[in-house]
Amino acid sequence: MISPSRKVPKLRFEKSEWVVLGLILVYSFIPVIGGMIRVLELAGGPQIAPANSRALLAPLPITLHILSSILFCIVGALQFIPSLRRQRPAAHRPIGRVIAVAGCVSALSGLWMTHFYVFPEDLQGPLLYWVRMVLGTAMIGLIIWAVIAIRSRNVFQHSASMVRAYAIGQGASTQAVVGIAWIIAVGAEAMGPLRDGLMIFAWVVNLLAAEIFICAMLRPLQRRQNHSSLPPIRPSTPRNEI
Repeated sequence: MISPSRKVPKLRFEKSEWVVLGLILVYSFIPVIGGMIRVLELAGGPQIAPANSRALLAPLPITLHILSSILFCIVGALQFIPSLRRQRPAAHRPIGRVIAVAGCVSALSGLWMTHFYVFPEDLQGPLLYWVRMVLGTAMIGLIIWAVIAIRSRNVFQHSASMVRAYAIGQGASTQAVVGIAWIIAVGAEAMGPLRDGLMIFAWVVNLLAAEIFICAMLRPLQRRQNHSSLPPIRPSTPRNEI
């Protein structure tokens, strides 16, 4: 007899998880839309955003950067959903591989553009150049360390490293929010050293948020797992006194 195929249970997210996923997607909206517009322009579509001579001269790095960054930020948001790991444990690993590759491509292409593209002083000063170089290199290192950690079954170091890498990768989203807030408050776009400072500030905010998340969510979970893995303490048998 042929046994009927087992139905896969429907994936269900909790309300709080939908909120987290929705907030991340909304937060990523501006850079994602802006990036897709730029990619369509480079592919021969109508020009909507202001012209970018650097992208026209070398379109491949910026195209790779935009597409890999979108993949890293959007698909990476799924890894913050505990229900996905519990109900679809087999999906966590391939998704992780995809975002690990996407994150490295995003960081490498960002490093290439930072070093080889010629930016006017109003768009990138020496401080922003070095911060970009350091953070791009750190993002690659964190992703590699996360892969090494999970292969060693160190779940906490794996999760913490990927959260920090994700915070760096989401820098464009926070920079967009900070930039728009500055325009609303002042009435003009920040340029020069002020612009550099606001962009660096956005990364600082992201990294602080990542550390708060690690301390508030990941460390308590690690302590509970370590505590539950300890062998039970057996009561000692009293010795008979002579």
